[in-house]
Amino acid sequence: MVNAFASSVTARNTVVVHRELSRGNEVEVVETNRRGHATRFAQDAARRGLDVVIGFGGDGTLNEVATGVAGTDTALGVLPGGSTNVFARTIGMANDPVRAARQLAGGIAAGDITPIGLGEVNGRSFCFHTGIGYDAAVVDAVERRASLKRWLGHPLFISASLRTWAVGYDRRRPHFALGGVDAGGTPWEVPDGYFTVVLNTNPYTYLGNRPLDLSPAATLDRGLVAVTFRTMRATAILGSLAGALRGGGVRPSAHLDVRTDLTELVVTAIDDRPFPYQVDGDFLGDTRALRFRHRPDAVRLVRPAAG
Repeated sequence: MVNAFASSVTARNTVVVHRELSRGNEVEVVETNRRGHATRFAQDAARRGLDVVIGFGGDGTLNEVATGVAGTDTALGVLPGGSTNVFARTIGMANDPVRAARQLAGGIAAGDITPIGLGEVNGRSFCFHTGIGYDAAVVDAVERRASLKRWLGHPLFISASLRTWAVGYDRRRPHFALGGVDAGGTPWEVPDGYFTVVLNTNPYTYLGNRPLDLSPAATLDRGLVAVTFRTMRATAILGSLAGALRGGGVRPSAHLDVRTDLTELVVTAIDDRPFPYQVDGDFLGDTRALRFRHRPDAVRLVRPAAG
């Protein structure tokens, strides 16, 4: 599946990628042109019994392909074509599509395919994270200027983050509560969430080449991790994010709640006020409730060859 509108996808590198993957394989190129296309195409490919469906685009395209092949024998292949490519880089792929295609072709040739877990929120799968609150409001602001992503990339995200902080998100009061049962069977609750990231992998994202490391406990073979900011004070958030850039994850504190190895959790609006959310970098609107679960061994992933 090729998203020709993705930031790093060009006609030239699509041809080169196709040539790399076609060595020893029969490859069919399908272009997507609107939201939901990749999921439908991937579902059809799985019904036809194809061995691998590859998502060549941004993280949103990958999310749709993963959703389409989850629970089937058809494996998921990943090629980075977006502005950040969080999941591809997390599993060790080069950020250059052509080099990544060689890695992917090597993984296919070696039969290096392993099952991985996915997160699920309100019935939709996610590969690396779901953002709730401020994070999602930033993604919404970026998507409103989507035509600039190919040219501006990370500066656009930084600009959107500052603008959303200043005028695009209510920082005076909490937006949602969340809770569940931890790995030891003990109920837990956070009554005052402003900004939560539910992780299926780590890092949360990349700033250039620097990973933003929220929790090393977020891996493809463990449960979900929920990191919740209980304040929107700039000093508290910037201090935690600075620690994340140093590596090793963020530390729980009075303003920061961290829950690991979760199989389920629920997020509900305070005073019935809807809050925004995004899944793997795609803004999905406002809601009053989110129900999460972890799906172990949900999809078969082609691991990239070294190099």
